[in-house]
Amino acid sequence: MEANKGKGEQGMQIPGGQMDRPVSFHFMESMLPKVVKRRVHALKRLQVQCAHIEAKFYEEVHELERKYAALYQPMFEKRRDVVTGTVEPTDAECEWHSEREEEEELAEQVKEKASIEDAKKEEAKPEEDPKGIPEFWLTIFKSVDMLSDMLQEHDEAILKHLKDIQVKFSEPGQPMSFTLEFHFEPNGYFNNAVLTKVYKMKSEPDATEPFSFEGPEIIDCEGCQIDWHKGKDVTVKTIKKKQKHKGRGTVRTVTKQVPNDSFFNFFNPIKASPEGEMDEDSEFTLATDFEIGHFFRERIVPRAVLYFTGEALEDDESFEEEEMEEGDEEEQDDEGDDDDDDEGDTNKEQPQPAECKQQ
Repeated sequence: MEANKGKGEQGMQIPGGQMDRPVSFHFMESMLPKVVKRRVHALKRLQVQCAHIEAKFYEEVHELERKYAALYQPMFEKRRDVVTGTVEPTDAECEWHSEREEEEELAEQVKEKASIEDAKKEEAKPEEDPKGIPEFWLTIFKSVDMLSDMLQEHDEAILKHLKDIQVKFSEPGQPMSFTLEFHFEPNGYFNNAVLTKVYKMKSEPDATEPFSFEGPEIIDCEGCQIDWHKGKDVTVKTIKKKQKHKGRGTVRTVTKQVPNDSFFNFFNPIKASPEGEMDEDSEFTLATDFEIGHFFRERIVPRAVLYFTGEALEDDESFEEEEMEEGDEEEQDDEGDDDDDDEGDTNKEQPQPAECKQQ
């Protein structure tokens, strides 16, 4: 994937004069004196050497991630046990002092009053005691936009059986990668206990574009074969189609299976082209897949409880709003500069507002 495509063209100034429009770096170099250009080439060689050192740095970071993943693992296993109801946390483990403690205490008092009234009405009804935290991961999927866009109604019943998601890093000496493991309890949809998705990575500057290196990148991914029970495969649907015989004119109805939208298509990704030549739709699909894999690894798995409660969603929204506000300020500043340039030019045609494109 050409993550840094388009970075070659930038607005620059030529020493000793101004350019009214952006120029390519090739043109910039052509304007330099020969002796200066020679020194710039020496700096570029140094820059490539820096990129290779940076690549080694990220390889060591990957090893450090792998080391600390082993330290996180016991806590993630305890999380899984609490979610599935295998383990009941102690009173001490359940103590939590919230910043909204007073509000929660008031709400608790209201709940107690309501529960007393409800208890009087429903004394005959047995008390419900759900096991673990029901629909923990499904709730997260439905709350996060990136995941809910993939989720279909027929997926929800299956994801109720999802009991854990784990991230596993490649072993020392192996090519850099990470694996997402989706652990399911026995269910009536497929035989797999674990569904996996491997994301292959590289941390080395591209030979043709070494200056585009900004750290490790995902270069490919591999899913797994799902052993569906008969008639339970939600990634396909059966359609009926009428066919008319050209000679006899008779009509027959045939059935065939066609792809169906489902989250579980996540485990059957398109493959990256070795030559790097893919159509625009395929490139977009693959880039989106890489983004989702990265999001699972960096956000969803480490902070699952905060996505379940919605607190992480608030943080994500605040970050997006902050980015948008900064972008708006830049646009306003640019517009102000244009106004200054146009001041006094009453005959200049006023610019028309650009058509808004929803992201």
